[in-house]
Amino acid sequence: MSKELILTINPGSTSTKIGIFKDKEKILEQKLEHNTDELEKFEKITDQYEYRMDLIQDVLEKENMKLDKFKAVVGRGGLLRPMPAGTYEITDKMVEDLKIGIQGEHASNLGGLIAKGLGDRVNIPSYIVDPVAVDEFEDIARISGIPEIPRKSLLHALNIRAVSHRLAEEIDKDYSSLNLIVAHLGGGISVASIEKGRITDVNNANEMGPFSPERAGEVPVGDLAKLCFSGEYTLSDIKKKLRGKAGLVGYLGTNNAKEVVDRINSGDKKAQLIFNAMAYQIGKEIGKMAAVLKGKVDYIILTGGVAYSNMLTSYVKDMIDFIAPVEVYPGEDELEALNEGALRVLEGKEKAKVYEEEVNIND
Repeated sequence: MSKELILTINPGSTSTKIGIFKDKEKILEQKLEHNTDELEKFEKITDQYEYRMDLIQDVLEKENMKLDKFKAVVGRGGLLRPMPAGTYEITDKMVEDLKIGIQGEHASNLGGLIAKGLGDRVNIPSYIVDPVAVDEFEDIARISGIPEIPRKSLLHALNIRAVSHRLAEEIDKDYSSLNLIVAHLGGGISVASIEKGRITDVNNANEMGPFSPERAGEVPVGDLAKLCFSGEYTLSDIKKKLRGKAGLVGYLGTNNAKEVVDRINSGDKKAQLIFNAMAYQIGKEIGKMAAVLKGKVDYIILTGGVAYSNMLTSYVKDMIDFIAPVEVYPGEDELEALNEGALRVLEGKEKAKVYEEEVNIND
């Protein structure tokens, strides 16, 4: 039987998305919702392996999609050791690190485990693509100013690399020849400099850079320290202030950019100020990354869910289009990005990386 399909798996905290692709065409997508009461039966996230695996197999059987029709299975990469970007074979050592949660427990850790389990059943390759653990920083980018607190690479690597590859294909250039700045605009905001294919710097989307729909971004640290020791807040309260109750949520009570735009169009001056301030900070962060690349920028890409807002992207473009041409790829299709990462390997455009060869196992 001809193997022509690719299965993609993206586990979330309360759902698992799966996609089936024939080349770049998505022929099936399903979101499997998981009951909270059912998930609470499992002590650890990785204990959900069999439960989620069975649900995926049920879908494949219902759709008459036998595993021997597939040429590869691709899972969302989890919290692994710091690693270069790319598509990785799922090895036994990677499985071990995903099971123990080498950098923490996260639903995405299940992506590699399930992909490996399904692939092994019919002896087809299994991969992960550009996990959040991607780290290609030079040492100089890790220095923060406080020795005990190094800067960390934490970004929306999967979508950032996917749109970068799409642009390179559209302009018929080798991705590794381009200098890019990519701003992923979602619930968190990552603005990355890409130099000849390597992500050389990025704001930590949880702690630095622009404020976002629900995160504080970079705030005045002296005043934050005073807030922490005011006696009015617990550590948990402060964490929620920085992530979850910050940004648009903190100022306007919503993380929905479309709702904010509707309020602006109805004459809400405060909503206009805050939305413009978020765009202003995005533009300023892009300017920082232009400095990282010493002004040698081929293209700037705006992507992510918030990039659907023409109001916001127009504001940002007005700030930064003197640096380089600006392209907008709104939204993020993680299943599509996983499929494209596998295709680059299967079509010989990239070589699959081996986890043990790319990370420091002694860390």
